Amino acid sequence: MSRIELAADVGADFDRILDHLAQYRVADPAARIRETIAALDVLEHNPLIGRPVANGKRELVIGRRAHGYLALYRYIAEVDTVFVLALRSQREAGYAGESPPR
Repeated sequence: MSRIELAADVGADFDRILDHLAQYRVADPAARIRETIAALDVLEHNPLIGRPVANGKRELVIGRRAHGYLALYRYIAEVDTVFVLALRSQREAGYAGESPPR
């Protein structure tokens, strides 16, 4: 079972998502966050499930449409660890502090 580590910036990504959900008065924003975390937990057993993107990174698609998010991560097999680098809504242009994946 792979270990999952979240980059420090992922906390800010969750804050940004929660602010957005509050702004639009989405019902039960905590449930959205729990769903997103549960989706990230899939990486423990399937670290290569995400689609490949640039520079050895992968992208996990979580949900869809208004409930859709993308997690940018890198799996390092030598230490059997998934490093989650960023999280964004599927409707955002790119990851905070990163160029959009290609």
